[in-house]
Amino acid sequence: MSCGISKAEFLEEEAPRLENWLNKNMHGEMAYMENHFDKRLDPTILVPDSKSVISLLLNYFPSEAQVENTYKISKYAYGTDYHFIIKDKLKQLMDFISEEIGEVRGRAFVDSAPVLDKAWAAKSGLGWIGKHSNLLTKQLGSFYFIAELIIDLDLEYDTPVTDHCGSCTACIDACPTNAIVADRVVDGSKCISYYTIELKNEIPTSEKGKFEDWMFGCDICQDVCPWNRFSKPNNEPLFNPHPELLSMTKKDWEEITEDVFQKLFKKSAVKRTKFLGLKRNINFLKD
Repeated sequence: MSCGISKAEFLEEEAPRLENWLNKNMHGEMAYMENHFDKRLDPTILVPDSKSVISLLLNYFPSEAQVENTYKISKYAYGTDYHFIIKDKLKQLMDFISEEIGEVRGRAFVDSAPVLDKAWAAKSGLGWIGKHSNLLTKQLGSFYFIAELIIDLDLEYDTPVTDHCGSCTACIDACPTNAIVADRVVDGSKCISYYTIELKNEIPTSEKGKFEDWMFGCDICQDVCPWNRFSKPNNEPLFNPHPELLSMTKKDWEEITEDVFQKLFKKSAVKRTKFLGLKRNINFLKD
């Protein structure tokens, strides 16, 4: 796990970017993105009297991948849902800080509130925002979760690192739905992850043949990134997938029953799309 610290203050650079993104409806049907605009940009509104944002990265890169030529699941969803795992780790860190320093007030966040995770991680020097809008590090690439503790304690703050994407456009060139519309701007409503997870209605027929067998999420822009050559397998056993998941073929997925779905994804993020949602995605890919 990596850690960086930044001052809890209004995110001036992010404000116009977020407003522009929302105005262009790049959030699609994710209406929740329109809520709490001020809280997204100012942690002192979200957590009154907060002074510091502690950003944490937790590697989820797997040691093994799915078999070739099958319907694919984004690597972050192979094992136990990260919300459960990271919440426990953040609680331990909060307890440790309280034991060492005394009572500290604050809140832990893992995708659980309107917090701009990547912006805070970049501000605290943990990496830079790549052209695919994910946080990149020289050491590990981009396959990790980001979480925060926002607390009422003045700390020593880290400084941002420089951008190391250069003239590379591998992620932009590789996106089959052209969702990366500009440097660090992703049209969420065109992203395969959006279509296969967030979209509740039918997937537009205009997207037929573009998904490259991704049935839950998509890792294409990360897989092609040169910095991910440095990805190392995680050492968190709870991120290990159900033993059967990696070996399942297209035929296995096409014949999946609700019982098998519940067994494979008992505590997995894949449950977000529900059994019928996964079947919809598989049917969309195979027709």
